[in-house]
Amino acid sequence: MQAGDPVVGAPLAGAQSRSEDEESMGVKDIKRTASQAFGSGVPKRRSSSRSIKRKKFDDELVESSLVKSSSRVKGPPVIETVRCSGSEPSSSEKKKVTKSGTSLTPPLNMVLNPAPITKRVKKSKQPLHITKDLGRWKPTDDLLLINAVLQTTDLTSVHLGVKFSCRFTLREIKERWYALLYDPVISKLAWQAMRQLHPEAIAAIQSKALFSQAEETLLAKIGSTTQPKLEVFQELLSKNPSVFHPSRTPKSLLVHWQLLKQYYLLDDQSVQPLPKGDQVLNFSDAEQMVDDAKLKESRDEVLEHELMISDRHQKREIRQLEQELPRWQVLVDSITGMNMPDFDNQTLAALRGRMVRYLMRSREITLGRATKDKQIDVDLSLEGPAWKISRKQGIIKLKNNGDFFIANEGRRPIYIDGRPVLSGNKWKLNNNSVVEIAGLRFVFLINLELISLIKAEAAKMTQQ
Repeated sequence: MQAGDPVVGAPLAGAQSRSEDEESMGVKDIKRTASQAFGSGVPKRRSSSRSIKRKKFDDELVESSLVKSSSRVKGPPVIETVRCSGSEPSSSEKKKVTKSGTSLTPPLNMVLNPAPITKRVKKSKQPLHITKDLGRWKPTDDLLLINAVLQTTDLTSVHLGVKFSCRFTLREIKERWYALLYDPVISKLAWQAMRQLHPEAIAAIQSKALFSQAEETLLAKIGSTTQPKLEVFQELLSKNPSVFHPSRTPKSLLVHWQLLKQYYLLDDQSVQPLPKGDQVLNFSDAEQMVDDAKLKESRDEVLEHELMISDRHQKREIRQLEQELPRWQVLVDSITGMNMPDFDNQTLAALRGRMVRYLMRSREITLGRATKDKQIDVDLSLEGPAWKISRKQGIIKLKNNGDFFIANEGRRPIYIDGRPVLSGNKWKLNNNSVVEIAGLRFVFLINLELISLIKAEAAKMTQQ
């Protein structure tokens, strides 16, 4: 290399640095114009725009400028001419660069007046009291209210006669009626909800409409002494279609006419006066009862508890004595001779209770409860309450050997000397045996003299 070479390389380095400065200035202008054009419309992203500071080669400078311009500026890509180092840009190239730079800048009106951004407009919420009111009043309630008012024109009658989905007070019914009349929001929403009801639901609601005074006046003309049929009410409907509600049927008119007759509201009926007698409570007696109730002492819970306990003990003792009474009665009768009644020659045995004595004069008798359709030998209902006893409770039978047996034919058990005899079983009866059937107690007494004769005759028959 010659000595003058470094001098020639100096202007080349200056030209290269100048070209790099011009390119960087052009890129900065493009970035600034793009940010001015779209900065107001596009939201800024929170990210660092600093680049890594290191030396770049010529080819890296061109490629990085293309990438940055294409990523920052949303539009047609910017094409730059690649120049070799050491060559100065010509006047035509400068014009191209300036034209391309000016082509990226948007017009002034676009920068000053950016495109409006569409925003979602939230609908204003309805007041809370409207939604709350609509939540309690259902479309069926509104339809009931409208039909009832059109029929009676009296909100008090509507409050007393219409059964809504929940219990509304008279004040709430008035407020709802006035809201349906004068509040456009509530009336519109209620009307839309009622239009969505099923036709069958609407027909069911209309069938419950109250009767007007004109309808009741026509029904009251039918006499109370007659027995009108459905044809009479059908003729009444056909003659007065403008008076009756469209949902009225002959059957509904008959039911309402019967109600009017029950409460003496027909034309040929009059309210009956109250009967005068001891059954009717007059004012003085009622006043005396009120005074007596006020003069009563307050309840003493401790005393009442003690009285209840003593009452239980007394009842328990009475039950024990009643259970022991038949045993003592047998002992008393055996001592006094009452257990040996005067038997005649035809009486085999006797079943004696507290009230009645039954005589057994045949070898087989039936015990039970007599009815109109069925008669039995021993009616136990004469002794006491026998509603628990079967119609055919048992059979007492005398065998040839002189022994008495009782067979249970009823549902409840029969107790012989405290031993239960279930349904379908038999048990031997001895003299002075205690027979208990559903709380009724009897003493079975045997005519020993007659039975001894029967046994003797039976023995003779067997010997022969």
